[in-house]
Amino acid sequence: MNKITDLKTKIDPELSPSLDMMPPDGIDFTDLQAMRAASEKMFGEMAAMMPPVPGVKIKDRMVPGPENSPEVGVRIYSPENSSGKMPALLWIHGGGYIAGSLTFDDYPMKQLCASIGCIIVSVNYRLAPENPFPAATEDCYASLKWMAASCEELQIDKSRIAIGGGSAGGGLAAGLAILVRDRGEINIIFQLLIYPMLDNRNVTHSSHTITDPRTWDRSKNLFAWEAYLGKDADPENVSPYAAASREKNLSGLPPAYIAVGELDLFLDENIEYAQKLLQAGVSTELHVYPGATHGFDGMATASVSMRFIQERNNALKKAFKKS
Repeated sequence: MNKITDLKTKIDPELSPSLDMMPPDGIDFTDLQAMRAASEKMFGEMAAMMPPVPGVKIKDRMVPGPENSPEVGVRIYSPENSSGKMPALLWIHGGGYIAGSLTFDDYPMKQLCASIGCIIVSVNYRLAPENPFPAATEDCYASLKWMAASCEELQIDKSRIAIGGGSAGGGLAAGLAILVRDRGEINIIFQLLIYPMLDNRNVTHSSHTITDPRTWDRSKNLFAWEAYLGKDADPENVSPYAAASREKNLSGLPPAYIAVGELDLFLDENIEYAQKLLQAGVSTELHVYPGATHGFDGMATASVSMRFIQERNNALKKAFKKS
């Protein structure tokens, strides 16, 4: 098997600086608390360096959590000077199910809110391994349920609610879409899945060939899945609400948009999931970006990243357009 141990020969040249900024041995997971604190600091500093995004109001609040569980923190982004009810997106941050917070996607959510003209509710779900599955999924469901019940307060058009996320957040969004369908309490019209983390089995070609430790590689993925599912979990008996690729019946799900880079460990499982959705009759748009690694859109000045942002925004605008 041809292993891609050095991405320099294939990566888009405009993305190379972001990869070179990473430690040669990648992120150290031996001290999760230190890793989380360092990640929080890094994303906060990066956001502080960005120009302000005008026209967006932000409010943090706590909302009811799952039964017998703590409240869930959410951050609400809404366009200023808006009138009437607007479409809305429940957004779920990434971090391998083991890291991440509202800070991670704060700046891109401001941009998305301003560009689309929609309400965004970003979820600060509980992290593994302290809170393994189904904690994060149920936190997201509780946040979505609160969001749907608060349409009058938030000025949301209840007929135009979408869900989405990146990486582990994309995996949570995919599992959430299945859970929402099965429980039948809420209606969602679209799922925005950005390089989603979908399959705990790690058996695809790309899951073996992406081994550069500076990106999200096989060792990190195995670690994260074990933390999320628990060390004693049966890898062949995993709930599709945790790993959406395990769902056998994808019919009745909302239309999907899936985007992934050519050099992403999740490439094959994302393509396979798009195929399964299409075969189940679910309208699905799939984009594979040449030379792009996991999280490539973080290098916002790269041409491939700007193209992705434009195409993602167009897909969301189309989903939100009133018929």
